[in-house]
Amino acid sequence: MAAAESCRLYLVSPERLDHAAIFAADLRAALDGGDVAAFLLQLPDADDASIARVADTLRPICQQRDIAFMLADRPDLAVKLDCDGVQVDAAAYAEARRIVGAQRQVGAVCPSSRHLAMEAADGGADYVAFDAADIELIGWWSGLFEIPCVAIGDVTVVNARPMIDAGADFLAAGRGVWNHEDGPEAAVRAFNALFAARS
Repeated sequence: MAAAESCRLYLVSPERLDHAAIFAADLRAALDGGDVAAFLLQLPDADDASIARVADTLRPICQQRDIAFMLADRPDLAVKLDCDGVQVDAAAYAEARRIVGAQRQVGAVCPSSRHLAMEAADGGADYVAFDAADIELIGWWSGLFEIPCVAIGDVTVVNARPMIDAGADFLAAGRGVWNHEDGPEAAVRAFNALFAARS
């Protein structure tokens, strides 16, 4: 994901998806709401077969719309399931890059560490991800580095403005979209309205 002139939305799945086909309807609705840069599938407690089933259901929805389909923490499965990339903790970045190669994206999660973020960026990370609550860190990074930064955590339409103003390239929103009172399509529309107002 390349840095854009304005902030963009990065959707994050719920951590448990028992019915991928049902969630697929929510994903389509969200994507109908406006611009989305990427989608992260994160199923920390699922086995490989379950992750594969969900990925095979959701990946085509994203890729048909040129939205990057990313997998959390599993570079091996990211390759096997033909994902566009993987997001890992910064300490696991080098190994993830070795596994997925240069053609897939690798994002490095560095919640509040400038040092880890700089190491990952020097190693070729496609983006670094910071705790959304650490506005100072987001602003520091955005003012000095070209590598995009993603704000991760409890990101909602209500609390997004400081992250956007600090210069975050992407906001990673999960519950703030799927649990929005007016539905995921309205949530994505509202996020994009915030981005447009800032650009």
